[in-house]
Amino acid sequence: MPYTYLTEDDRREMLALLGLDSEEALFDAIPEQFRVRDLLPIGEGLSEPETLRMFTQLARANNWASGLITFLGGGVYDHVVPSVVRNLASRPEFATAYTPYQPEVSQGTLQVIFEFQTHISRLTGMPVANASMYDAASGLAEAALMSAKVTRRNQVLYPENLNPRYLRVVDRYVEGQHIELRAIPVTSSGQIDASALRDMLGDEVAGVLVQTPNYFGVVEQPWLFADAIHEAGALLVAAVDPVSLGVFRDPGSYGADIVVGEGQPLGNDMSFGGPLLGFMACTQKLIRQMPGRIVSRTTDVDGREAYVLTLQTREQHIRREKATSNICTNQGLLATRATIYLSLLGEHGFTELARICHENAHRLAGMIGELDGYNVRYDAPFFREFVVECPIDAAEVCRRAREHEVLAGIPLERYFGEPARNHLLVAVTEKHFPEDFDRMMGALPAAATA
Repeated sequence: MPYTYLTEDDRREMLALLGLDSEEALFDAIPEQFRVRDLLPIGEGLSEPETLRMFTQLARANNWASGLITFLGGGVYDHVVPSVVRNLASRPEFATAYTPYQPEVSQGTLQVIFEFQTHISRLTGMPVANASMYDAASGLAEAALMSAKVTRRNQVLYPENLNPRYLRVVDRYVEGQHIELRAIPVTSSGQIDASALRDMLGDEVAGVLVQTPNYFGVVEQPWLFADAIHEAGALLVAAVDPVSLGVFRDPGSYGADIVVGEGQPLGNDMSFGGPLLGFMACTQKLIRQMPGRIVSRTTDVDGREAYVLTLQTREQHIRREKATSNICTNQGLLATRATIYLSLLGEHGFTELARICHENAHRLAGMIGELDGYNVRYDAPFFREFVVECPIDAAEVCRRAREHEVLAGIPLERYFGEPARNHLLVAVTEKHFPEDFDRMMGALPAAATA
């Protein structure tokens, strides 16, 4: 970032103000054994134009998704972000707003958060939602902790088709909480083995994590085992793709207790994989166990509509031992973008978005299924993402497809080992047009025969 240089006179003036004789005196408080006296093994400092030139040259080595045909997914998706979302969210009052502790000067921010909560509540079919989370992964981890605290049990079940990056975060969260994670087997259709799940339910199970659509893109059927989970005294935690809720059943309709998800597809760019936007909703019964904050609408002393923070359950606000979470804040700017996006599309527009994604994904899957050596791995219903069996190593397919300016998908061997060596996860959105499918259909056969 460009900066303003200090002159020697500037340095002397600053030191004099601090009452110091030299810059070295700034570091006197650091014990000698921790001081670095030799020069670091890095090059000499560069001037501003030299620095800008160096980073510009480095940036030219990147291929931006906007310059390629991308079928990447796995939790971060390439959706259309309307210009109005960027224009409104870039207003300085949104870009610089911080935690709205003082409602008298934060009504705009508080109202945006309240509207965000309303959208999430309507999408998920749940009575309450919080002011947002860091991302879906940390939201799911918080839900696992919440389940254990509510039930006073120490086992959490998760399916083998859970997003592996979500699982890593959940595992780190529960590591010091004496909570045991147990994997639920998956059937040949790519869905949770409901029979195996029922056998695993017992007095120690606090919650069952279900992702739908799951990491393979397959739509789960939580209503088939929701009653069994509740009869065992456990909570059902649903991790959902918000866009899929435009056409599929909402979690509230099949008895989910806690719902989390990733809000990045709602008006936020992929941005090289982050920052992301998590959301969380739950039943009214669990509202006081939710992490983060909740904004509510009320009236002020003059009877005017007003918005305030009502529940703030982290250690900064109440006694540490009573806190539900250490989560520090919410992704306010990204939640603002999501609120603008959902308000802009409306119910019918959002349903149409989901329908187009669904139809595009099935159209491409059908085309790939006609290629020699390529097959769609699972025959269960899917939304906008599906697994392709390739005739060769999927990572090699991706490498060769790049030569055709196509990002073909995510090779699954990195997450699921040798059995998934030829498996490729492909995602499709409303941004894909027939010519993009044609490019993919040219790249895949070429990759298999190169």
